[in-house]
Amino acid sequence: MKTLLAAATAVLTAVTVGAHRPAPTSVRPDTYVVSRAPGVLPEGLAVTPAGTMYVTSSATGAVYRGDTRRAGLRPFLAPGADGRTSAAGVRVDHRGRVLVAGWTTGTLFVYAPDGALLARRAAAPGAALNDLAVTGDAVYVTDSATGTLWRAALDGGRVGALVPWVGPDDFPAAPVFLNGVVVDPSGRVALVAEQGGERLFRVDLADRSVTEVEVSGGRMGADGLLLEGNRLYGVVNEPDGVGGTRFLVNLARLDAGLRTARVVDRSRPVGIQRSPTSVARDAGRLLWVDSQLFATVPTPPFTVAEVPGLR
Repeated sequence: MKTLLAAATAVLTAVTVGAHRPAPTSVRPDTYVVSRAPGVLPEGLAVTPAGTMYVTSSATGAVYRGDTRRAGLRPFLAPGADGRTSAAGVRVDHRGRVLVAGWTTGTLFVYAPDGALLARRAAAPGAALNDLAVTGDAVYVTDSATGTLWRAALDGGRVGALVPWVGPDDFPAAPVFLNGVVVDPSGRVALVAEQGGERLFRVDLADRSVTEVEVSGGRMGADGLLLEGNRLYGVVNEPDGVGGTRFLVNLARLDAGLRTARVVDRSRPVGIQRSPTSVARDAGRLLWVDSQLFATVPTPPFTVAEVPGLR
């Protein structure tokens, strides 16, 4: 999920409220090597309940796959294949299909577990498809360039066309750089983060109405989002107090209607040289992607690591 800083320089699993998150069943690496090749710039992250990890490359469109019990990932989808020259968000649906938001390609790509292309769905010209959330009958994709939330129906094995579900004029104010998105377990409500104004929106997916979530105690204008019951995690960036930027995960508690969010905890921050983006759950810990998008000189290896100081 590309961040607003990137735009300036270049233009869930959900569980029931109060559910217990399982502890890891074995010792797992705290850092994973996505690639040792130069220029990869990893971006999106998905981890299945079985521990299969997928990581995208915003720079090349490659997708990597690995097992959270092992420290190294391997190429799953080759860079540039199927016209996928850039990739941001990635999710896995209940059929095991891998859905990839194609960032500047303006395209949603859907793959079988063996890597076979199942569908390629284009949005309008100029779209920048950033992050996505999957429900039982649809996938919703944020468009950072136009301020649109797109929807493609999932009807059995069929993937429908991308249609604009919520447009910029439907928001209380035109959004600047839509980014992270999650959907509640009912599949009826989405939370969409906007980094430009540091806002969080609640979208009723049935009537397509949009309201702003009242956020207190910190930022939730996030890059990657993760929703677990009434707990919302978001990768945010903020001034470090000395003229730079630091990155961290904020944890907010939501009210029952998903209309208010209060930041109650935060991870330890890391610097701009790591530039974390997406966040995902692997059993009893959180993982994030060290994208290096804003590093002075991005340097391999490119990695996924445990989020420090937050579970």
